[in-house]
Amino acid sequence: MSLTLYGAILSPFVRKIRIQLAEQNIEYELVNQTPFMQPDWYYEISPLGRIPAIKDGDLSLADSSVIAQYLQETRGGIRLYGSTPAEAARVRWLEKYADYELAKPATFTAFFNRVVHRLMGKPCDEAAVKTALGSDLPPLLNYLEAQLGEKRYFLGDQLSMADIAVCSQLINLAHAGELIDEETWPALSSLLSRVTSRTSVSSLLPAEHRIVGTVNGASVAEG
Repeated sequence: MSLTLYGAILSPFVRKIRIQLAEQNIEYELVNQTPFMQPDWYYEISPLGRIPAIKDGDLSLADSSVIAQYLQETRGGIRLYGSTPAEAARVRWLEKYADYELAKPATFTAFFNRVVHRLMGKPCDEAAVKTALGSDLPPLLNYLEAQLGEKRYFLGDQLSMADIAVCSQLINLAHAGELIDEETWPALSSLLSRVTSRTSVSSLLPAEHRIVGTVNGASVAEG
């Protein structure tokens, strides 16, 4: 059964699924689809027009969390939702926290303004970015730092979708030119290094860096 993933590679939600696919050794075809100006046919796959979406044979699914759970249940491989109901619930909570809370300052404010808006020829609202980084982001990172503690991953020694979801947002923050302070959030900083060193992640980043590099190059030229 052929699997097709629709999305843009700089999306943290698309990245989340691509990391899962690599970790679970699932073959797929990537079809580039931005979250803007979607063709009419795409709404048959993703009713809200969002990315990512997949087609698996005759089945179409949208929403990264729904897709991730479906892939875990149908393809197996590494257990990214833990081994017990309690672990699964914890992973889903942290995944939701990353997708809905951490995404606001990291991706939808900092990354969108400094990368996406510049790619689209729109101005960067640096005041909004500074507010997000200075006021909105720190409490979220404090919570995640406490949840991680001294563990290698959120479930201890086992990689989970919680780690993938959180780091996918932190990668977008880095693309926006912001690295989390390793003295303030040492556990999160170590987690990001640990996750990005995995082949499932490191193999994706060069292509992302090339796109972000074009934005930074244009910014320098304009300056």
